[in-house]
Amino acid sequence: MKKHNFSAGPCILPEEVLQKAAEAVINFNNDNLSLLEISHRSKPFVSVMEKARALVLELLGLENKGYQVLFLQGGASTQFLMAAYNLLNKKAAYLNTGTWSSKAIKEAKFFGELVEVASSKDKNFTYIPKDYTIPSDADYFHCTSNNTIFGTQIKEFPKTEVPVVCDMSSDIFSRQLDFSQFDLIYAGAQKNMGPAGTTLVVVKESILGKVSRTIPSMLDYQVHISKDSMFNTPPVFAVYVSMLTLQWLKDLGGISFIEQVNNKKADLLYKEIDRNPLFQGVVEKEDRSFMNATFTLKKDNLKERFDSLWSAAGINGLNGHRSVGGYRASMYNALPLYSVQALVDVMQELERTA
Repeated sequence: MKKHNFSAGPCILPEEVLQKAAEAVINFNNDNLSLLEISHRSKPFVSVMEKARALVLELLGLENKGYQVLFLQGGASTQFLMAAYNLLNKKAAYLNTGTWSSKAIKEAKFFGELVEVASSKDKNFTYIPKDYTIPSDADYFHCTSNNTIFGTQIKEFPKTEVPVVCDMSSDIFSRQLDFSQFDLIYAGAQKNMGPAGTTLVVVKESILGKVSRTIPSMLDYQVHISKDSMFNTPPVFAVYVSMLTLQWLKDLGGISFIEQVNNKKADLLYKEIDRNPLFQGVVEKEDRSFMNATFTLKKDNLKERFDSLWSAAGINGLNGHRSVGGYRASMYNALPLYSVQALVDVMQELERTA
């Protein structure tokens, strides 16, 4: 039996997606060639890329609204600098809510003035700052929607006339939002969409072409758009598996359906964390992530027993990030509700036997 996979990433993938991907590696489209062997310029793969890009716009409700979809390489970490390279002319505003937004700030400083509008660093990133002001003359505002390491998530995004850039690496496609409020979304595929190796970029074309600097071709969104996300050889396997996962999500009922499932998973686990006298949550309740639940044991002497119990129950990837400690249960789209129940059962077993 497959383990209950709470790993923060690469993520758990749907079983049917894994099966189809495995088949394609051996024989893609019944052409007696592997997906890994065919030309990325061939009609079969071009159709994969076109379908993947179309599914993104359809699921996000951004069809015919001036957005372009790219599948790039270099991870979200490359987008930290690529977004600034393409958009930062004089000044940009950043919300600092954890490790990844801190890294984005570090890279963007190479390209212009940075205004950190708010930060939760004062309390080790255990909450989401609110009531901050975004400068009206900023070229854009950048935020991170979900913080995998600390377990916080933005529930309401600020209203602003400034273009909004959002790193959605760990909660893309997990909850229904008005995605048209964002001018640029980027996300590493390996949380909710596919395997590591490609990065999704969804950008409103009208915000591009406004910086004065010369942008190297590989870092220029407009170059990639002009080549239909095929400027260089794309990561064919990662794009294909992402396409399969997006189709799986559409067939289930889309984002509105999976959001209901995700809410049930998060509600089940957080209720147990709050009820069980042996555990405690790490972050402010109103800012808890529905993707990455962080919690700790109240008594350190129970760690060995708890670790033994969840390991014996076939649970994988529960340890917290090395910089935070404790435990982290990542509940991405493909994680079934019964896996969360298995974790809750272990937590209750520890309570009974402690």
